[in-house]
Amino acid sequence: MTWIAALPMYNVTPALAFEWRAWLGDVLRMVKPACRIVEPDEELHGFWRRPNVLISQTCGYPLMHGLHAQVQLIATPRFDAPGCEGADYSSVLVTRADAPFETLADCRGARAAYNQDDSNSGMNVFRHAVAPLSRGGGFFRSVLRTGSHLGSLRAVAQNHADVAAIDCVTLAFVCDEMPELARQVRQIGVTATAPGLPLIASDTVPLQTVEALREALNETVALRPDRAKRLRLKGFSSLPLIDYSRIEQLENEARAVGYTRLA
Repeated sequence: MTWIAALPMYNVTPALAFEWRAWLGDVLRMVKPACRIVEPDEELHGFWRRPNVLISQTCGYPLMHGLHAQVQLIATPRFDAPGCEGADYSSVLVTRADAPFETLADCRGARAAYNQDDSNSGMNVFRHAVAPLSRGGGFFRSVLRTGSHLGSLRAVAQNHADVAAIDCVTLAFVCDEMPELARQVRQIGVTATAPGLPLIASDTVPLQTVEALREALNETVALRPDRAKRLRLKGFSSLPLIDYSRIEQLENEARAVGYTRLA
């Protein structure tokens, strides 16, 4: 079997994507499997389930909604970004720089944007934040699905939406790489925290190889501190799956008050 690897998250710019790919190459050279770095050529839910995925990155929401039965957790990155604490992260609630909103409560009747229905950082924690403010299952005038955190940021900046929840790591990279876009929005709140985006392997990958990958992840951070700084990587934690049940807890708390979807 020829193994494949891909890091589909946090490629905010082509230059940053190049850095991630180079870092992944160093990890694989340490582990020394026969592995190709690829760009996923199908919908990510299908890609993550391929039996020859040696290492990839997913979101905690799909992980807890079925994916965990077919993959192994390798590690969770610890990022140096506002809103991160250890291996946990949060999302930043943003509005336009010149918008009249000062808090999420001020956004009643406004327009929301989110990236994907199965995103913890763009949808699930956003729903959880809005839930206590909702009435009859509603809060916003309209809700726009953009397909990505960058798309949500641009929707807010270009006045197609008024508020969005942006993964705090993504926002930190936008501040680094796209400062003009970052200046067009401002923070009005922060969501609850949950474990960050995990690195995963197919359940066919031998445990010995998974352990070697865990060692290589932290070794590459120490090997190139300059690159680690640009990638905002502090290291990696090996979390048990039960830690990710926090994501289900946030979902259930929103549903308990009748707020089942962003609306």
